[in-house]
Amino acid sequence: MKLKITFSNVELTATMYDNPTSRDFISMLPITTELEDYASNEKIFYPEEKLTKEGAPSGYEPKTGDITYYAPWGDVAIFYKDFSYSSGLISIGKIHGDGIKKLKNVGNEKVTFELLEE
Repeated sequence: MKLKITFSNVELTATMYDNPTSRDFISMLPITTELEDYASNEKIFYPEEKLTKEGAPSGYEPKTGDITYYAPWGDVAIFYKDFSYSSGLISIGKIHGDGIKKLKNVGNEKVTFELLEE
């Protein structure tokens, strides 16, 4: 499934993976929220409800552009830098091309996540 991420006059796309956590996230769409910069390597936000961890591995080593869910805190984390293996991190998607460079610079503005009709 494809995800559309929009803010200001920017539109990004991502591929969402076929796993229970990703499907749970997709079921909540559309989501409009503000992203918070965290640890100078990711943008995060908290969905209204926690996502399922069903069938998820114990952790993940994120790369630039990865869309993940950090189960211990209940936040969606989008990495704009590679990071080390983290317990409780679940991969749910990947931003296409250089879109992550644009998302990295988003400030205090609303960002919308929605399913892209194919």
